[in-house]
Amino acid sequence: MDTMIGIIGGSGIYDIEGLEKAGWTAVNSPWGTPSDEVLTGVLDGVKIAFLPRHGRGHVHAPSDVPYRANIDALKRLGVTDVISVSACGSFREEMAPGDFVVVDQFIDRTFARDKSFFGSGCVAHVGFAHPTCPRLSSACAAAARRAGVTVHEGGTYLAMEGPQFSTLAESRMYRDQWGAHVIGMTNVPEAKLAREAELCYASVAMVTDYDCWHPDHDEVDVAQVIATLTGNGDKAKRMVAGLPALLGADRSPCPHGCDRALDMAIMTAPDKRDPALLTKLDAVAGRVL
Repeated sequence: MDTMIGIIGGSGIYDIEGLEKAGWTAVNSPWGTPSDEVLTGVLDGVKIAFLPRHGRGHVHAPSDVPYRANIDALKRLGVTDVISVSACGSFREEMAPGDFVVVDQFIDRTFARDKSFFGSGCVAHVGFAHPTCPRLSSACAAAARRAGVTVHEGGTYLAMEGPQFSTLAESRMYRDQWGAHVIGMTNVPEAKLAREAELCYASVAMVTDYDCWHPDHDEVDVAQVIATLTGNGDKAKRMVAGLPALLGADRSPCPHGCDRALDMAIMTAPDKRDPALLTKLDAVAGRVL
């Protein structure tokens, strides 16, 4: 199998120097319209696909991002490895604005989103104890360090619904009682859907602020977030540019089983499965169906 790196991120990251055969492609998905067209190309011999999570111009709020359509579209294009690049707030002094945190755990506090490709007519339960791919996460950390970024490997991402930022009471609870390291609004259900689609998934959370728990930051300052986000975007582009050399064009099966997550997951008997749902699952679960 050929490696195809899928990047889901914000505006500006897709402006990658050296991307050959670059072009925007519209992908039809039975799960709705993706956030935007997908930019595809080749970087140092490795195929790349970039999807703006919020759409160009930032038109989708976190709760309204078509997560299922996005993951399905990347799978249809042949993506094997998905890297989430997203802004986050930090609950830890040492995880400062401008740093990257390679997330390895999630706490899901979202409630207004479709979180699975499966349901009535085809029930499936995938393992999610370890929601990110260690192999892919290590490559992201190495590429970020080579790009001159301060990187923290491992951390718990608190996924909130938004679009408002946390109250002070919530921020203190997430930090002091729940032990979260960073907070954001977009990695869930994205990570869950990637696992159902048998895609390796890594989350690179780019710290923009200290949320509101920090005594020197009474509340999140949007202007400061945007200023830090701009600098982080340049770092993210340098990180992405270093990934092809680390992942290579020829891809072996994932040593952690991400690409075989559905092997024992589907519970519904074959004669009880809904044909209409099976049709929608052709890309996500075609290997096992």
